[in-house]
Amino acid sequence: MGSLGIVSKSTLVCAPLMSQTVEQIVTDMYRAKVQGADLVEVRLDYIKNFKPHQDLETILKKKPLPVLIVYRPKWEGGQYEGDEHSRLETLNLAKELGADYIDFELKVASNHMEELKMNCHSGSKVIVSCYVNGMTPSEEYLSYLVANMQATRADIIKLVINATNITEITRIFHLLSHCQVPLIAYSVGERGLISQILCPKYGGFLVYGSMEGNSIPGLPTLDSLRQAYKVDNIDADTTVFGLISKPVGHSKGPLLHNPTFTHVKYNAVYVPMFVDDLKDFFSAYSSPDFAGFSITSRFLDSCEYSVGIPYKEAVIGFCDEVHPLAKEIGAANTIIRRPSDGKLVGYNTDCEASITAIEDALKQRGCTNGEATFNSPLAGKQFVLAGAGGAGRALAFGAKSRGAQLVIFDIDFDRANSLACAVSGEARPFEELVNFHPEKGAVLSNATPLGMHPNTDRIPVAEATLQDYQLVFDSVYTPRKTRLLKEAEAAGAIIVSGVEMFLRQAIGQFNLFTGREAPEEFMREIILAKF
Repeated sequence: MGSLGIVSKSTLVCAPLMSQTVEQIVTDMYRAKVQGADLVEVRLDYIKNFKPHQDLETILKKKPLPVLIVYRPKWEGGQYEGDEHSRLETLNLAKELGADYIDFELKVASNHMEELKMNCHSGSKVIVSCYVNGMTPSEEYLSYLVANMQATRADIIKLVINATNITEITRIFHLLSHCQVPLIAYSVGERGLISQILCPKYGGFLVYGSMEGNSIPGLPTLDSLRQAYKVDNIDADTTVFGLISKPVGHSKGPLLHNPTFTHVKYNAVYVPMFVDDLKDFFSAYSSPDFAGFSITSRFLDSCEYSVGIPYKEAVIGFCDEVHPLAKEIGAANTIIRRPSDGKLVGYNTDCEASITAIEDALKQRGCTNGEATFNSPLAGKQFVLAGAGGAGRALAFGAKSRGAQLVIFDIDFDRANSLACAVSGEARPFEELVNFHPEKGAVLSNATPLGMHPNTDRIPVAEATLQDYQLVFDSVYTPRKTRLLKEAEAAGAIIVSGVEMFLRQAIGQFNLFTGREAPEEFMREIILAKF
């Protein structure tokens, strides 16, 4: 899919500006330049008490980088509600005053294109745009819209959809790959994030990025485009690895994997993928370009504790083959598309990552055990597990393999009981955990989203019970030191952050993704600096 079409020399990075005053727009233009924008899109329809000649002259005389002028009417999703003739006069004025790009809607351009091209300032480019509201049309109809825009003989064309499913984004990639004129095409909203990040792979004219402090749903920040995703390095040959989740905003995987790809000179990009339906997703993204995936737990909100089937368990059913450890656990956090035959192979790097992090912390404190059979400081210990989802299953099977005695709590008791049977443990209702008193020297592992940003004040147990635990592990890694870990540390327990597990499982994933040995020290440095 990525090898088709005409790829532009370099995809531009554009910052949309929607400030209400001209003074703020001028300030924002300079901020955008510092943050890595190649150009800015100025929305005139957002300016309060807009004075066309005076305000445009100020903006265009003080611009530190190229400017794209947009004056969007209400009927095309904008803010302008005035006279249409006055609006078009303003756009023509912007051309006369030297705007670099002017955006005209397809409905307008179809009737006035000859006039627009004749009046066009020698340095100005005309963009003809179309915003599709409601359900995303078929690929055929989108191609029809693109053909209509091309017929206007615009310098650049622009198509915007509002995808309700990430599978619809493949239509955008197809259009970008085949269009014969410069094309801007993307989807708004969270599910459209990859349409921005992967735009350079398919030859898009520009990608949008938001400025720091002005987040826009579905837009990466300018800093992330330049620093995390390295959009300047993305081309048709770039391999894509995706993070499958719902939602994806909490993940810091791109901050770790992408710099590591760059460090080892591996042409790949790691992107968040907001996935609603796994079956549809794997069917739509079957190209070899999408070579592997990380899978994280599906939680609608960090203050909720989902009783649905976590993605790490559900993806097993979509793999052609499953590694023995992942099959035993019944959960995979990594999927590789095998190059030789395109088959999807599921792996679990969570298990060893979490258990070795816990073991190493105990060993560093000189904690050993009397059961030489397992050669692990966890042997014989009571292992209290909160959460029986994908991460919980990995912890449970890891603890069992070290000879620990498991007590499992989950909001879905049947799920807890099923896991307990598989690891010869004991299941308890989740509501009993808050007052559960463990054996002295037990280990507590939180594999629920409780305590995750932004709902950082919640913990799964009563503070008074923490003094009975020798070690407390929290799989949550945002924030790095959760309230649970702070309270446990204050109670005298050894604590292990989910950041350590995250690093170790990512190292395992990197090895599987690339077939190379991960640069562990480099990755640890990133973790220390960014997390």
